[in-house]
Amino acid sequence: MKASVISVPCVQAIPDASGRSAGLGKAADAYIASGLFDQISGLGIELVDSSRPLLPGDRLSLDPIVNLGRYNAMVAQSVVKGINAGARPLLAGGTCCHLIGMLSGMQAAYGATAKIGLVWIDAHGDFNTPRTSKSGMLGGMPVAVSAGLCLSPWRELAGMTGPIPTDRILMVDVRNLDAKEADLVKATDVSIVKFGPHGNTDAVASGIQRLADKVDHIYLHVDSDILDASLQPNHPSVEPDGPDLPALLKVLRHAFGTGKVRAFGVVSVDPTGPLGEVSLKSGAEMILGGIAAWNQLEP
Repeated sequence: MKASVISVPCVQAIPDASGRSAGLGKAADAYIASGLFDQISGLGIELVDSSRPLLPGDRLSLDPIVNLGRYNAMVAQSVVKGINAGARPLLAGGTCCHLIGMLSGMQAAYGATAKIGLVWIDAHGDFNTPRTSKSGMLGGMPVAVSAGLCLSPWRELAGMTGPIPTDRILMVDVRNLDAKEADLVKATDVSIVKFGPHGNTDAVASGIQRLADKVDHIYLHVDSDILDASLQPNHPSVEPDGPDLPALLKVLRHAFGTGKVRAFGVVSVDPTGPLGEVSLKSGAEMILGGIAAWNQLEP
């Protein structure tokens, strides 16, 4: 299998974001420093490209939505380049805000009529809009943006030819939804599946297969906060009572086993601070375990 790595060095659109989420922009460099990409090559996977999109200063706007749209257009270009080279794009670093670029790139590579599905593995739905959000945090909105429910310049400037129909969105876990967000999800055709007792993945596997049966291509997205808080202790939106790594890796195998996954992302890992090493290790294990399964199960 060939892979192309998209190493996003920022939280949203610029690399010098501040605040409690700033450490998430450091994951790409931490992966490189740890030798992660050499480990991927050691699995027998050919890395044909490694891109590091950076938005030039002359393209920065005072509008953060415009910046996100422009930046995600650069992510999309990296996705297209990888797919055209016969490789599978891997988003390593960045955050959920870069979902739009991954989907835009897949639409551009596979055509406007391709049925693209999203498997969203996250402790949160990120399905808020400016009308439902309590915090106004843009990182809580990308799935709603991808579905065409809000902030259209983010999607349009990134090059998405159209929203993702909500019946092609599968949310896995999303154990913490805001009340208004949950109501919005229920008003759509988005599906939600949960881990069972003791990390049982049967319901998740069935949900993934149902989605795979009706789409041509899947983007498999993992926010590291899906894991239990002990495995991502410094995530800015860490949640307790999540699955462990074996359960999560089993779900990834289910997804790759469908033969429909065309791009894979593991985002929102903070390698900084006293607990950063724990978070980085879990992130690397999700990437390595996932891409090893992808290589093994790729048709």
